[in-house]
Amino acid sequence: MSSPTPALTVEESEVFHGFWRAWVMHGLSLLIPLAALGYVWTGPHPWFVAPLFIIPFAIFQWIDVRPRYERRQPVESWPTRPFDAWVYLLTAVHFLILLGLVVMFSRQQIFSVDMVMVFVVVGGNSGFSIITAHELIHRRGWLEQSLGRLLLSTVLYEHFFTEHLRGHHVRVGTSADPATARFGERYEAFFRRTVPGQFKSAWRIESRRLGDEAMKVWDRRMLGHRVLHGLILEWSLVAAVGWFFGLVAALAYVLQAIMAVRLLEAVNYFEHWGLVRKGRRVRPEDSWDTHSWFTYYGLIGLSRHADHHAYPSRPYQKLRVW
Repeated sequence: MSSPTPALTVEESEVFHGFWRAWVMHGLSLLIPLAALGYVWTGPHPWFVAPLFIIPFAIFQWIDVRPRYERRQPVESWPTRPFDAWVYLLTAVHFLILLGLVVMFSRQQIFSVDMVMVFVVVGGNSGFSIITAHELIHRRGWLEQSLGRLLLSTVLYEHFFTEHLRGHHVRVGTSADPATARFGERYEAFFRRTVPGQFKSAWRIESRRLGDEAMKVWDRRMLGHRVLHGLILEWSLVAAVGWFFGLVAALAYVLQAIMAVRLLEAVNYFEHWGLVRKGRRVRPEDSWDTHSWFTYYGLIGLSRHADHHAYPSRPYQKLRVW
């Protein structure tokens, strides 16, 4: 006769229930992706139906501004793989959404309510998918980083992989960082500065890695230039969409990418606005945080940006409150 399973201690019970609560709550990250998935795979839509798909985004905003906060600290002993499952699921849903998008617009007119909605619904989801990509590129595995880079390629921003890891994290809070908004700088001015600034930074960083920051495009070493690889991949995807699904589908694909980048840079704008760091390593006070419970769970840890910058290798479910 087998011996009975020993009862959990109070501390072990709290860890166990805290783990499952956190894991289930992070499932809120599927709210927007599933709305976008439903949108593209039920279209085209009549003009009076398409706007209904904005409702989940409105709910998201309404919940997020409610005065409810999440300040509980994670537990280091929580297993990682169950939380990784959300990341891989979000990645798969993103690709299904883009497939549905180009299929829907292969039989759609260029001037339609759906073309306006794609900017909000699919573009909004793609902006959230950059958060997923961000989580993946910070992992050390080749497969995870490659998935993250592929996600970034679908929003025409693959160079973010290079600039974010080897530029932004090194220079955050300094005048050399194009992704840090300056004190008093408005969003539109920041956007016009940061988008070309980040691309130029990524190009220089990768050229320097290959041995010559000023190397020409026809230099043989360019064959190993990761930013160039990303450019070729992302615009090959646009060309493939245009070839197989038509120009309207290609336009819709580019529009969702534009919206995604605007959302990404809005996040960048708020996360370091006006902060200055000189002559020391990055610390938690070099980023702005929010304690909103919905941003934390619905956007896989985005709200705890301070801990992410201080400890970039920590997975989203183990980011701490400062």
